[in-house]
Amino acid sequence: MSDTPPHAEGALRGIRVIDLTRVISGPFCTQILGDHGAEVIKIEPPGRGDIVRSQGNMVNGFSWYFAQFNRNKRSLTLDLRQEEGKAILCRLLEDADVLVENFRPGVMGKMGLDDASLRERFPHLVVGRINGFGSTGPYRDRPAYDFIAQAMSGFMGVNGPADGEPMRAAPPISDMVASQNLAFGISAALVRRERTGEGDIVETALTNGLISMMGYLAAEYFATGEVPRRTGNDHPMLYPYGLFQASDGEVAIAPSNDIMVERFLDALDMRSLLEDERFADNQRRMANREALREILTRVTERRSVAEWIEHLNEAGVPCGRVHDLRETFDDPQVQAQQMTLELDQGEHGKVPTTGFPVKMSEAPAAVHHPVPGLGEHTEVILAELGVSDAERRALRGKGVI
Repeated sequence: MSDTPPHAEGALRGIRVIDLTRVISGPFCTQILGDHGAEVIKIEPPGRGDIVRSQGNMVNGFSWYFAQFNRNKRSLTLDLRQEEGKAILCRLLEDADVLVENFRPGVMGKMGLDDASLRERFPHLVVGRINGFGSTGPYRDRPAYDFIAQAMSGFMGVNGPADGEPMRAAPPISDMVASQNLAFGISAALVRRERTGEGDIVETALTNGLISMMGYLAAEYFATGEVPRRTGNDHPMLYPYGLFQASDGEVAIAPSNDIMVERFLDALDMRSLLEDERFADNQRRMANREALREILTRVTERRSVAEWIEHLNEAGVPCGRVHDLRETFDDPQVQAQQMTLELDQGEHGKVPTTGFPVKMSEAPAAVHHPVPGLGEHTEVILAELGVSDAERRALRGKGVI
């Protein structure tokens, strides 16, 4: 568990978020807001809840997959297909600061909550949304998942070996990037609201987020008109840079400029290679990459990964071991950075999740609430809203909650 001081208050304390999202894109965004102190009310369909509650490995009847994206929230069950459910949602929005949804474009409109209606009824509200392609353009109504976004953004097109098929990233990276972008956009809109008193509509899309990460690959395409080739673990613009074979595995080595290359070759006692006209500068090293790789590998194979990590770090050359997840979470640096948290889930036991990537000195992120059970807070939230006991019984009888 984090060593956050008990008196610390998150930077978003006092912000109320109504969370209509499910699966990953959206829930990760609202968890970020909750980690930083916002009050997050997760609205889920009665009876079944977020579909991820029943996915992944179940431990003691509890989905650790769901736990990864839903700490620091309260759960309210509400059937938004019924008029009474929509009415309760609107009552919640009267005092809310943020509404987050990840429905396909048009779904909110069918509920009577299109952008124009939201602006008119709740002018203070910051509305955040995530979708596949954005709410304008010919693809706006298409369904999209992470794999589709990775494929259509160009992301897969630049990943994988040169002689192999395009490769997806293993994590659902488009969902995660879109969620982080939306958390930033919502925070920016809240700052603007402090100045103007006006809410905003903030939108991110899975595909757009990955396109924004194309970085220097996009820059090279814009400059030359040539589509970047897949280069596997090699850098598309620098060499030597990539994975090198040691005696007992691979080591990642990243000399990113000429000075770093000189340090690397000095550490291998091979600086004389720079006198070979095939390797005298980066352009020629790139053109003769395979020949240089063969020469360097003869040397790197003579020592273990651990020896190279120690030797190259002493020489000031960026390098690292290729970790599996067990090695990552056992790493002393990862532990020092508290990148694992343990949630106390009561009868479900202790549940580990990844930690907070943003570190703040005065208002650090913290675990304020464990992962909620489905509808765990329905009664208390509705009571706070002024819904009487009799009204709640009637709503439950009709399946609204």
